[in-house]
Amino acid sequence: MQRVSLPADDLELALELSDLADAITLGRFGAADLLVETKPDMTPVTEADTAVERAVRDRISAERPGDVVVGEEYGAERSDGDRRWIIDPIDGTKGYVRRLPVWATLLALQVGGELIVGVVSAPALGRRWWAARGHGAHVRGDTDGGRRELHVSAVQDLSDAQLCFGGLEEWEQVGRVHSLLALGRDCWRTRGFGDFWGYMLVAEGGAEIMLDPIVSVWDLAAPLVIVEEAGGRFTDFGGARTAEGGDALATNGHVHEDALDIVGR
Repeated sequence: MQRVSLPADDLELALELSDLADAITLGRFGAADLLVETKPDMTPVTEADTAVERAVRDRISAERPGDVVVGEEYGAERSDGDRRWIIDPIDGTKGYVRRLPVWATLLALQVGGELIVGVVSAPALGRRWWAARGHGAHVRGDTDGGRRELHVSAVQDLSDAQLCFGGLEEWEQVGRVHSLLALGRDCWRTRGFGDFWGYMLVAEGGAEIMLDPIVSVWDLAAPLVIVEEAGGRFTDFGGARTAEGGDALATNGHVHEDALDIVGR
């Protein structure tokens, strides 16, 4: 894997952007007058989603005027540039709308084609995960309020592995429910910890597998950095290392090939 030098303040900026996002999302979480609209793909978008992305874009424009920004709500402003920030203002908007605390802002920085910084901030859960290429992955918000380094589990066999997935709807949409069920039968345990949280559980060592049949780059960029820096493996269902979207499989590495044998294309 190519190693990319990390300017010391890139991670610092990503963490500051996450602070900015948290203030906006928490401020509107559970609000009775929260404005919710429906996008063309029939998924919800709230005023908090758009406000976070605008605020983050404005800050990046001021701090890194030459950088490209790609976000879920406003797309890409341009396609050129060696440095690309990838933003999901609220991953888990459907839960956010229903006042469930499992949602997060996802931020990643890609330089020269390599993802080098990832931050996942879930303020309603009181947790934040982050990683920088070659500097490990960390979490803040454990019961003692401290920070610790992340490591994937040492589980070697599917029969001992815990599988996370977001829900059945997308698997039905792509006609692959049978693959999910087959993998689940070979695993020790299955739990529906979806969206960002499943990937973070893999990075923390609480689960061995998280997978999605329909995802976009802003769903995956930050989790890829964190899972890999925690010692895990992150690919699409074809086994290619990528965060560009389509589908995704994250594991502790040890059970990756066995999982691909079942769900892979």
